Amino acid sequence: MIKVGMADLNVCVAPNSITTLGLGSCVGIILYDQRNKIAGLAHVMLPDSTKISNNENKAKFADTGIDELINRMKVIGANPRGLVAKIAGGAQMFAFSKNNDMMRIGDRNVEATKAKLNELSIPILAEDTGLNYGRTIEFYPETGELHIKSVGKERKVI
Repeated sequence: MIKVGMADLNVCVAPNSITTLGLGSCVGIILYDQRNKIAGLAHVMLPDSTKISNNENKAKFADTGIDELINRMKVIGANPRGLVAKIAGGAQMFAFSKNNDMMRIGDRNVEATKAKLNELSIPILAEDTGLNYGRTIEFYPETGELHIKSVGKERKVI
């Protein structure tokens, strides 16, 4: 099992699998080449690298993290035209009295992820996003299954 930290990304080939822990407002983005059984996982924290001056870490942002993930996947043999996606996370972890856009980071991460995938014509096959709880995900390229674990919730497979 290959581990991906926060604001990090990595790739794997079946029979290996890949995981990230503690997706709160962050989004876990799985890109998957079904034919070659190659997967990539990005754990993005923020929606847009252009709004932050210190943005060297490409994996931290939805816009640059997805591009970097595709580049790494191509290096190990993935066909970028055959990629599909699964996403999880983007929770609203804290209750706020105002609907302040800056506090909607989970929603904004999901919106930015979907916009970037749409721009690249990468279909989203499944998602488990939003609500108010964290998630840990494991992806298995051999089967294409994304396992989602959350405290106090049933394990999901999408």
